[in-house]
Amino acid sequence: MKNFLSLRILDVFQGLFKLFGIDYRMMRKILRLKLTMDQRRVPTIFNQSKKKKEEEEQSNHFLKSLGIYALYGLILIPFLVMGDNYLFQMSLVFGMSMFILMTSMISDFSTVLLDVRDKTILNTKPIDKRTVSVAKVVHVSIYMIQLTGAFALIPLIVSIATKGILFALLFVIQLIFLVLFIIVLTALIYILILRFFDGERLKDIINYVQILLSLGVVVGYQILARSFEFVDFQMKMNLEWWHVFIPPVWFSAPFELVLHNNYANNIVFYFILSFVIPILSVVLYSYLVPSFERNLEKLLYTGGENKKKTNHIDNWLAKLICRKKEERVFFTFATQMMKQEREFKLKVYPTLGISLVFPFIFLFNYLSTGTFSEMRESKIYLMMYFCNLMVPSVIHMLKYSGKYKGAWIYRVTPIRQPEQIYSATMKAFLMKLYIPVVTVVSIIFIFIFSVRIIPDVIAMLLTGLIVSTLASKVMNNDVYPFSQSFEFSQSTNTGYIFLLMFIAGVFGGIHYLITLVNFGVYMYIAVLIIMLWISWKLVFKKRLIHN
Repeated sequence: MKNFLSLRILDVFQGLFKLFGIDYRMMRKILRLKLTMDQRRVPTIFNQSKKKKEEEEQSNHFLKSLGIYALYGLILIPFLVMGDNYLFQMSLVFGMSMFILMTSMISDFSTVLLDVRDKTILNTKPIDKRTVSVAKVVHVSIYMIQLTGAFALIPLIVSIATKGILFALLFVIQLIFLVLFIIVLTALIYILILRFFDGERLKDIINYVQILLSLGVVVGYQILARSFEFVDFQMKMNLEWWHVFIPPVWFSAPFELVLHNNYANNIVFYFILSFVIPILSVVLYSYLVPSFERNLEKLLYTGGENKKKTNHIDNWLAKLICRKKEERVFFTFATQMMKQEREFKLKVYPTLGISLVFPFIFLFNYLSTGTFSEMRESKIYLMMYFCNLMVPSVIHMLKYSGKYKGAWIYRVTPIRQPEQIYSATMKAFLMKLYIPVVTVVSIIFIFIFSVRIIPDVIAMLLTGLIVSTLASKVMNNDVYPFSQSFEFSQSTNTGYIFLLMFIAGVFGGIHYLITLVNFGVYMYIAVLIIMLWISWKLVFKKRLIHN
């Protein structure tokens, strides 16, 4: 196995570990094995990228992801150099740092902190449990130090050039305590969750944080590009009593105290908190480690939440939109897959989030150059069509599943009308994913632009349904839903996705031209209804399966 640089650096401090009674030789072997295994794990930030299988086996994805985090670090630079109001600007710096680092900690390194794979091996060997626990903490710390170093390296260099050595030294010290606080806080959150919930609930929480990170990548670019528009560089920060509950304020206080010689009572108090709280959290964690290790065994238990539940809403929807009993069965099946398949949600929900956020980004862009009254009278509401651009990508994902090997059930089930599998899955997508997103966007847009845009909302919804049927025909024709591995999800149908997105955009362009004609939208709606009826009949006609 590879002799990692991090382990060679750790060797310098082996005397410190031995001083506290840790079997350093055994801890090093555990870490070496874990680091080797981790090279095969793809960080969440790369989940959407296309990879060849042989490349995945030969490369360290974590090291590659550090370059992405270095780019994220650029967002800190404007706040470091914009002035000397350290309490305000460093609170922003540590706030953004805490969000990025803690989100990454939960999304990518939870598998390290919550690793239970080694219990069946290590617990049967004469290895001190303290050594195993310290190995886990060091394992996480190695990753977080590398990630924080990549994230803060360029801002640190800029701070040395613009603010001096003392400022940079304070920045490094506070980052160390921030990382320590993040690691322990994350562990304490898991201890709390595992105390009251089972492993399945914890896995769901981690999954949603991963979704948040994937969505944050795209939204973060928008925030970075517009950061100068959102920040008033002359803003002054007046401390209030509730700031004591905001950790970034703690870590900004030392800059105000040391560099501005501000010895106000609240500044001194926050200065003390920035050092004492991380240390106390470590002490608390060390006290709770035995309980944490015992509760980790819940991750091996997959029961509890798997009890059969009656979902009255899904049953009601199935009866409402599915005419035949067989179609209702597959509608229920598809809705359950969309709700319970964690990898499916990780692939699809960021796309849904983007389609939910981007229409409002366009509104903010408009407001940066015009007034709210001008916006209300404009046709910028047609940016709702961005919701339809996500349809092809999500339809494409309906044929993939982490449990694709269970697709044999299709062949042994006495299905009389196979086309109902596809129509039921499409209806499940529309009712559980597409229409909720469109509804949220439409309600807010109607509130902004008034009820005059309701016909436009209906037209946009109809075009989304038409694009959905076309996408199903082009990309999922004669392929069972949820019957293929996610390994192939990034290597097929890319051209079709862009073509269908272009078609969705063309519908938006036609809609704009129609609005120039009196009562044109109403005629357009009538045409779209006819098109939808024809396309649905053609796409979901009786078919044979050639899967």
